[in-house]
Amino acid sequence: MKEVKIVGVPEHFNLPWHMCIENGEFHEAGIDLQWTDVPEGTGKMCQMLRANETDIAIILTEGIIKDLNENQHSSIIQIFVKSPLIWGIHVDGKAEYNSVADLENKVSAISRMGSGSHLMSIVNAEKNNWNTNNIPFEVVNNLDGAVASFSEGKSDYFMWEKYTTKPLVDNGTFKRVGECPTPWPCFVIAVRNEFLAENESVMALILEIINATTEEFKYIPSIDRTLATRYHQKLEDIQQWLQQTQWSQKNLDEKTYQIVQNKLFDLAIISNKVAFNQLVKNL
Repeated sequence: MKEVKIVGVPEHFNLPWHMCIENGEFHEAGIDLQWTDVPEGTGKMCQMLRANETDIAIILTEGIIKDLNENQHSSIIQIFVKSPLIWGIHVDGKAEYNSVADLENKVSAISRMGSGSHLMSIVNAEKNNWNTNNIPFEVVNNLDGAVASFSEGKSDYFMWEKYTTKPLVDNGTFKRVGECPTPWPCFVIAVRNEFLAENESVMALILEIINATTEEFKYIPSIDRTLATRYHQKLEDIQQWLQQTQWSQKNLDEKTYQIVQNKLFDLAIISNKVAFNQLVKNL
């Protein structure tokens, strides 16, 4: 039995992985796939890849490209979710802010530097013609940290996946004042290079199993109810999310890679560019 460590956010996008693990599909193939939830998100997962604490990460596209630009510790071997991520722009439920325009030069809560919430704060600032060098950041680690940061008055807004935060909007903890979709596929599968070099056939088998599930995921009977129950979401929210979400079984293409890299470069998030074939590998 080959032990493989994998990490991802505890969000509805990753249910296909949990289903394959719980149904014993990897086990039948001789793979002990050990999943760890990382609520802190992309920045923490990049750190885990660098530190050899995981073999695989299901990770935000812009976050891993930014991290690999600095240190080519891993490779992107496939897109996992090809639709954009819809980032909700949230303020405290009692805040006087009512629009995104109210948030210029205000403090952005982020999970950590280099995280999706950090990078998308900069993308959102550019989209609204703000000075991207003038954004004050407050590191809050995760969603609970953002709630605490708001209540303590340390930050003004927080960007996180729209549907994950919807229960907090519904109960009045947060108020959503806008949205900012990623202009690229949101999640990719990244693998540590050292692990990949020794286990290419294992990784190919893992992709074969997960791709068979994601291809038919939306057609599983009552999958909307399963998701709503498991992730404490309203059924109508999950149904809307399912309509917007598309999984992928293909690798990241060079055109899309360059769109992401060029945007990160233009926003001074990265200071140099790395060739496509240095960071993206086909199995």
